[in-house]
Order: sequence, then structure tokens, then C-alpha cells
Amino acid sequence: MSFHLTGSEHRDYRSDGFLVRRRVFSPGEVDELRGAVEGAADLALELSRDGDTYWLDNKRFVDRDHVTIQFEHSPGSNTIRVIEPVHELHTRLDALIDDPRIVEPMTDIIGSEGIAVWTNKLNLKRAREGSGFGWHQDSPYWIHDSGHVDLLPNVMIVLDDADVENGCFRVIRGSHLRGCLPGTNDGTQLGGFFTDPGSFDATQAVAMNVPAGSLVFFDPHTVHGSGPNTSEAMRRALVLTYQPADFPMLKSGRVRNVSTPA
Repeated sequence: MSFHLTGSEHRDYRSDGFLVRRRVFSPGEVDELRGAVEGAADLALELSRDGDTYWLDNKRFVDRDHVTIQFEHSPGSNTIRVIEPVHELHTRLDALIDDPRIVEPMTDIIGSEGIAVWTNKLNLKRAREGSGFGWHQDSPYWIHDSGHVDLLPNVMIVLDDADVENGCFRVIRGSHLRGCLPGTNDGTQLGGFFTDPGSFDATQAVAMNVPAGSLVFFDPHTVHGSGPNTSEAMRRALVLTYQPADFPMLKSGRVRNVSTPA
């Protein structure tokens, strides 16, 4: 069975900067992945106790070797918000990197049969606690570490039914066509990583109200973000970012090429 993009999907991705495939993973597979991400989160919390803690704009980060763990913003919170990279913390998450349902569309987007990992992260939005992510692009964050930032597409694996109430992912349709956009200049430490609101059209926002098991592919230049989780339901998601083969990963400097069937 082929999972490559159709011609219309490829055109839509190029014009819109994103593409959705619904219910790619079965409920059983989603349950398995949920167990893996919770195991990774438990391990990350343990690792964070011996990591290097630092604060940016009063937000707590911990680095343990090349893994960065971000915590929720409320004072004293011990709830993990983001882990990057996360694939090394559970074998199931490492194996997910090679899944043909992800790899085949990615080879079409990158335009290369051989691809590798650039980075990956786990976003955890706990019920009533998960904070939002302001509008931003990934490319300005990565451009100083990669000479091929245009070839770093993302795929989000949605692990819980997502809607506006639990802080679903949102994108600005067509925003990728202008390349790297300027960041905000608000005097904060992290402000430069958020996109200047005057440089994109917020009326083009699209909320990814999609069921668990869906995939959202999006361009590294696509402006994206999400609201807080105000519901009683969790909203967990994995985001995998790929690149052409044989290039090192963002944080570790190791090469993790994708394994393809013989």
C-alpha cells in the first residue's frame, strides 16, 4: 500500500503550507502511542531532577544533556509542557520515525528518497493546565543551525481528539509563501521567536479540529500556534521534523537516517 501524496495533496500543501490526513493511526495504535509518551514524560521528569535549570521570561527550562524539558508557566509547576527531542526516551517513539505512513509523504515534500531526523518534540497540554503557544514560525529558530531550512517539514501526530476548547493546533494558511518573517520586538527574552503580528493575515487562521490518530503536515515557514487547554480533556501531540539524509540532528549532532523497507 502506498502512502505517498496524491497530486492534489501536494498542490494543496505547496499553496496552503499544510496538509491534513485524518485517522491515519487506529485507536489501538493511538493508545499505544499515548502509553509511550506518558512513559517518556515520566522519564523526562526524573531526568530533569539532575539537569541544568534556567529561566527565560520567568518560564522554567531544564537541559539534561541534549534534551530540553519545558515546564508549565504557573509558579512552582512541575507539569511538563514540552520535551525536545523525545524519541530517545522510548523505543516506540524512535520506531515511529520510520513509519511509512509518515516517511512516504515526507519524502515527497522534501523531494528526496533518503531522509533523516532534524528534531522532534512532545507537546503535553494537560486538562485545565496546558498553556498556549503564540503565533510563530519554526524557520527563524532553525536558520542559524541549518543550511537547508526550507527542507525541514513537520508532521504532527494528534494523540487526542483536538478542538478549540483543549487548545488545538492552528495555522495561518499561505503564510509560508513569504519565508522567514520578522519576530516581535517587545523587550522580552523570547519575544523574537514569536512572529510580528503585522507580517501575516490572522484572518487566514485555520483550527485543526481533528480526531486522534490524524496527521498534520506543515511547512517550516508556516505561522502556527495554539490556545490554552480550558477543557477537562488532554491534548497531547508529537511533532516530528525531517530533513535530507545524512545531516545531523539539531540538538545532539548525531545522524539519524530513516530506515526504509528493503
